Amino acid sequence: MTTKSVILVILYVIAAPFLGALLVGFDRKISARMQRRVGPPVLQPLYDVAKLLKKQVIGVDRAQGFLITSYMVLTVITGCLFFAGVDMLMVFFILTTSSVFLYLAAVVTGSPMSSMGAQRELVQDMAVEPAMLLAAVGFYLATGTFNVETIISQPISAIVKLPGFFVAFVFILTVKMRKSPFDTAQSTHAHQELVKGITTEMGAKNLAYFEITEWYENILMLAVVATFILNSSPISILAAVIVILLVYFLEILIDNTCARLKWKDMLILSWAVTLICAGVNLIILMVV
Repeated sequence: MTTKSVILVILYVIAAPFLGALLVGFDRKISARMQRRVGPPVLQPLYDVAKLLKKQVIGVDRAQGFLITSYMVLTVITGCLFFAGVDMLMVFFILTTSSVFLYLAAVVTGSPMSSMGAQRELVQDMAVEPAMLLAAVGFYLATGTFNVETIISQPISAIVKLPGFFVAFVFILTVKMRKSPFDTAQSTHAHQELVKGITTEMGAKNLAYFEITEWYENILMLAVVATFILNSSPISILAAVIVILLVYFLEILIDNTCARLKWKDMLILSWAVTLICAGVNLIILMVV
């Protein structure tokens, strides 16, 4: 690892949860404005998590704490590997493994609401995995490597050769960030009919760890978006930041303008967009 990679990893571990919390805070504020409300303070997510960390843990099953902690640790490790500039395919595989621990943390309680949310979480994973794996394959075909550091060091941004992969990845971000219309397993909105879905039986530190992990994962997903834009030119950093902000605003807009779909519709749409956009782009890359 280079000195630059070490610094990026340290920054990710320390700064990612705070940046993720700020994004959620601005998300709530912008959403409130769209609905003609004032909304909570931007720092409210941090206040909520701080309060949860102080509460007494009364778990339905003791194993849940271990499973949630494992989910958080694996997600953080995944982000560290990504910012260290290693193999992107391995990053996605480990991220998928971390989601298994989240599923187990929900089903171990025996709660029907939590278990149903966990089942829908598995469906969400099925919806996003093809786009994520194809994105890694696309980067390889465009640059000749899975190595993140090498990908962002190319003279031309990867998005020039991978526009279809970019569209497919941005589409599944709505699922990964638990935004409507694909917030089937867990939602921040009151319209969630499964009480709180996968987090129904989570409270105190366990729920706080879940929220923190979500912040880490959101920053990681947005960093992958940046990978499509970054190249050897320093100007690409500014372009990547602008694209990230636009993509996140698009997610907020979709979240506030779309009614939630059924899990079957989510699965079909995600696979259809991945097949059409990424699939066609993949064929073009292989032919050209």
